[in-house]
Amino acid sequence: MLPAMPSFGVSICILSVVQGALVGLARAPWIPRLSRLRSGVWAALPLACVVAFVFVAQALSGVAEGLTYLALIAVPPLAAAALAWAARGARPWLGLLALPLFGLAWADRSGLAGEAAAVALEALSCVTLAVLLAAVAPRALVELGIIAAAVADAWLIATNQLQAPNRRLNAVAPPAHLPQLQSALFGRAVMGYEDLFLAALLGALLAARPRAALFGAALVAALALAFDALFLVTDTLPATVPVAVAVIVIEIRARDVRAARA
Repeated sequence: MLPAMPSFGVSICILSVVQGALVGLARAPWIPRLSRLRSGVWAALPLACVVAFVFVAQALSGVAEGLTYLALIAVPPLAAAALAWAARGARPWLGLLALPLFGLAWADRSGLAGEAAAVALEALSCVTLAVLLAAVAPRALVELGIIAAAVADAWLIATNQLQAPNRRLNAVAPPAHLPQLQSALFGRAVMGYEDLFLAALLGALLAARPRAALFGAALVAALALAFDALFLVTDTLPATVPVAVAVIVIEIRARDVRAARA
């Protein structure tokens, strides 16, 4: 007997917990080869992705299909890199686990197990990208980039500019029943890739301080779950906002700690 499809409320709460867990997943590897690429320009990438997706999708047809195939190609190796290198507890041989995860996501694309495997691949791929971005951009500018991306996300949803491109993106299904890896779908809820990526990016900034990363993970999960209550009055929310609020809270807390020590 197939498991019952969870309600929207349960589904979005599970995705919110995943978003919080991502904050505690990244580690802080030393990447000396990337030091020559270090620039504040990289910090604008989260904002640029949000804005570019909307306006390019409006101007050009086929963007949703292109992003779908890009995700299908890029997400599995990035997830393998997280298991082998970028995530806490990573080991080279763990990278092989991306293969059965992809196989499960493919074989059970419409089932909860397959959806969970796809979400795991997407979340892990975000960890790798976040660690790389945090290695080439100044911390303060990355924090500002997270906040700016959340503000843009909220504005685009409030002005009804993000919903249509998101629907087109979520509707694209690769051939041969291959898994959809362009957004996180679980049960009856969908969370954008950017929402997971910003959580992983905050985790990469906190990775060198395990206690701070644990606090950040709990804070993002709590904020995201509280934010989900707004679904009682609306059907679309910017899930990047809890991450941006967490950035502000963590920075204020860090300044208070430094002031107390001084």
